[in-house]
Amino acid sequence: MGDGGRRIIGVDPGLAASGWGVLEYSGQRARYLAHGCIETAATQDHAERLLAVFNGIRAVIEEWRPGEAAIETLFFSRNVKSAIPVAEARGAACVAFAEAGLAVREFTPNAIKQGVSGVAKADKRQVQEMVRMILGLEDIPRPDHAADALAAAICAANSGMVL
Repeated sequence: MGDGGRRIIGVDPGLAASGWGVLEYSGQRARYLAHGCIETAATQDHAERLLAVFNGIRAVIEEWRPGEAAIETLFFSRNVKSAIPVAEARGAACVAFAEAGLAVREFTPNAIKQGVSGVAKADKRQVQEMVRMILGLEDIPRPDHAADALAAAICAANSGMVL
């Protein structure tokens, strides 16, 4: 980096698709570096899917060398059964963060919306458009999970240093 900025990886965890995004933050400016999505197939063995999430996040960390990580906390209102695979994928990502020695910030979905758009109840499209504008991108990052991961990284950048 060289400018004293912070490099942050954000992750939007999921078993079928875990989005990731990396940015640098210096002063009051966030600079986009990369984004993507780790996808697994429902036909794969469950443990293999979790390993794919772990290895995918690990590979991103090795390539981009972030010093911090941001991840969304688990949120579910009614369907605990669908939340469990997301929680497991989140755990796989957190293990990759721990292995790399990254400081981790965790944010609720509403905190990420508030941190990026200024509105805790902003809809998905509003948040994605703000990610595009903040990072100076021509288009909203795709897939949606990657845009959400970049939003988590922006939230971490705006929240100060990770403890």
